[in-house]
Amino acid sequence: MNYSSSISFFFFIILLVQLISISSAAYNEQDQNKKSPLDVDLPVGDIGLDDSFASSEIWQSDEWPSSSYYHRRCPNKNVEKIINKKVKEWVDKDYKIAPSLLRLHYHDCAVRGCDGSILLNNDGSERRANVSKTLRGFEVIDDIKAELEKECPKTVSCADILAAAARDATVVLGGEYWDVPFGRKDGRVSIGKEADIVPMGHDNVTTLLEFFQSMGLEVSDLVILSGAHTIGRTSCAQVQDRIYNYKGTGKPDPSINEKYLNFLQRRCRWASEDAELDAETPWKFDNMYYKNLQNGLGLLPTDQLLLSDKRTEPIAKALASMPSFLYGQIFGASMKKFGKVNVLSVDEGEIRTNCNFVNSHSY
Repeated sequence: MNYSSSISFFFFIILLVQLISISSAAYNEQDQNKKSPLDVDLPVGDIGLDDSFASSEIWQSDEWPSSSYYHRRCPNKNVEKIINKKVKEWVDKDYKIAPSLLRLHYHDCAVRGCDGSILLNNDGSERRANVSKTLRGFEVIDDIKAELEKECPKTVSCADILAAAARDATVVLGGEYWDVPFGRKDGRVSIGKEADIVPMGHDNVTTLLEFFQSMGLEVSDLVILSGAHTIGRTSCAQVQDRIYNYKGTGKPDPSINEKYLNFLQRRCRWASEDAELDAETPWKFDNMYYKNLQNGLGLLPTDQLLLSDKRTEPIAKALASMPSFLYGQIFGASMKKFGKVNVLSVDEGEIRTNCNFVNSHSY
């Protein structure tokens, strides 16, 4: 076994031990409570971080985040069941909306934290920014919110809806279930220029690491969450420089697989076209994304860089070598951590009655 393989195997063992520890803690908690957070056809279990994480600075609410948060506030209705049902209805009509919901949640948490600010639809908001023009799924959140306002008025935040919808959309495409802690409040501020901080696939690894560290996340979270690119697509405008004029050389990026390059040059002649992020299984949530990187099939420049930087390469190789279901559980644990970034307190936020606008008065 060479040095690189040894390091990769080491990270695999670390991730495996971490997951077993997390899953064991979750099992013990469920065994004590004997209560399922979702009465739907999804597996149940807290496979994310244990509640001790909630005491960190990333979660700033005055109340513990909990999957049972709405059990007391909406006792006669299953909030998660309503969200799940709506997500399935939308994905049945358009399966391409599923990765869009995951991306929408990412853009929300990446700017000002997980506060639903990406949903505000006013002049100068994040949603109106140039970098947000390709975002989709707003109508899904509006539909879910309208239904929940009928059942439990002024109770469920838009930020919580978005977090749960992203999870359910991932599961519909074959991903593993993760427990979503609730209690987020909706922000009242959304500034378009702040959306420019969101990485768009052209940054170097150091910039990406600094961005994730600014949210209280780690190098492992960067690599794990990058695997969201195992589903969905992107605009050819994001890759044309890479396949035609890499770094101004007038030539394509030499790291791209030759056959894949030929395909991309045919597919992306026009910037307005799009290409699947995962060349092999673009609409199935699995760990093929990492296997693709090993074969030179990463689409975005930032994707392929994960395999050439010594800080991220061992983790990417470890994720490629494990079963897809195991990666899915690790992804869920990292998503649960990501979903707690800079959550607003009761005094700082509100429960919007319409996700597109801040409330006009207090209640």
